[in-house]
Amino acid sequence: MSQAADFLIEIATTDYETTRLAVEGGAHRIELCASLSEGGVTPSYGTIRQCRESFSVSLYPIIRPRGGDFLYTEQEFAIMQQDILSCKALQCEGVVIGLLQKEGTIDLIRTEKLIELAYPMGVTFHRAFDRCVDPEQALEQLIAIGCERILTSGQQPTAPEGAALIARLQELAAGRIVIMPGSGVRPENVVSLAKQTGCVEFHSSLRGAIQSKMQFVHPSFASSAESYQNPFIDPQKVSQFIKAFEELRES
Repeated sequence: MSQAADFLIEIATTDYETTRLAVEGGAHRIELCASLSEGGVTPSYGTIRQCRESFSVSLYPIIRPRGGDFLYTEQEFAIMQQDILSCKALQCEGVVIGLLQKEGTIDLIRTEKLIELAYPMGVTFHRAFDRCVDPEQALEQLIAIGCERILTSGQQPTAPEGAALIARLQELAAGRIVIMPGSGVRPENVVSLAKQTGCVEFHSSLRGAIQSKMQFVHPSFASSAESYQNPFIDPQKVSQFIKAFEELRES
């Protein structure tokens, strides 16, 4: 088993504050999103800039102009290109993308264009991969066009459920691309998942909520979570991943 220093935890955050908390907990890389409840969409320029200026950790904003499927119009593709240029100007380490054709295959032409546009930033292909009709073909295609990493739950709702396919992809990748399990990855199962799959990078959102500090609570909205709760990540849970990696060092 690899040394603990080889293992990496990426945390998906939804704003500046959750990013701060993830960094405090020891996250090695941040997938910066907005609206994680929709699976994550592109964060604002201001959010990306503030996080870039405040934190030295690797920052990978998601480039996704809307929630829903991964079949994009020409206008949406143009938006993605502009957002990638903004991330490059802000000196982010990478971006996270995912584009499909209506038949369930990778949108190779436009994905390759975005990878070229992003250079020298790295590119992660997100869980649009889990909606592909043929994951082994998609793996080879993403390797061929220079993608750095695939975030996947093994085409199941969670990575522990998809561990068999993840292990197969890791074997086929043979070091040519990083396979990163995500969805349902927690400190308590990451050791088992690492041993099952052979993967060394893992992705988790650790989404939580914290009560608002608002003193006035309007009675008509007292039960509204969106009005009086804020997104939260427990730094201690992030730290538990680091401790789990120490267990892997000893195994």
